[in-house]
Amino acid sequence: MALVAWPARARAGSDGHYFTTRSVLAAFFPKSDRITYKTVTLTAPIKDRIARRLGYVPAAGQYTIFIATTGGTVDGYAVIDDELGEHQPITFATKLSPLAVVERVEIVTYRETRGDEIRDARFRGQFVGKTARDPLRLSRDIDAVTGATISSAAMAVGIRRAAVLVDEMMVGRTALATATEHSATGRTSAR
Repeated sequence: MALVAWPARARAGSDGHYFTTRSVLAAFFPKSDRITYKTVTLTAPIKDRIARRLGYVPAAGQYTIFIATTGGTVDGYAVIDDELGEHQPITFATKLSPLAVVERVEIVTYRETRGDEIRDARFRGQFVGKTARDPLRLSRDIDAVTGATISSAAMAVGIRRAAVLVDEMMVGRTALATATEHSATGRTSAR
């Protein structure tokens, strides 16, 4: 397993909370006119298909996929999800292009006492350009952060799940999804 020593980083507050849903979407899509979301229900056939791609059955039966648009054209997607670290869930956000290519990753909330070095831009940057077809596994195409191996692996699993979900539910097979569209935050530009 490849381990990379990243520089130590101070925590941004005792609770490890770095973004709200609104603030991470604003950071991801500052020029988009509108952000909506679809809550997709993983019916048995969809869950089976996604499980085959992931190599495990997703724990949740529903996921929320945010859709940023400008003038009716999709600017990109975002998934905010949790993945278990060593002891606590890590809440993260993944921004994906209209073709489900990872463009950015942010840690929304980090609850562990150690390992928040996964917030470092060099670690998160390894995911940029990856798709659902990439393995996103430690020592294969993602280097773990020394002292945060479990958190590094958790991020790889969660980001791959986000890429597969967007690829399956939004890009590839939208007709098979059971979805309801809602307005999320309206205009996301920070003023």
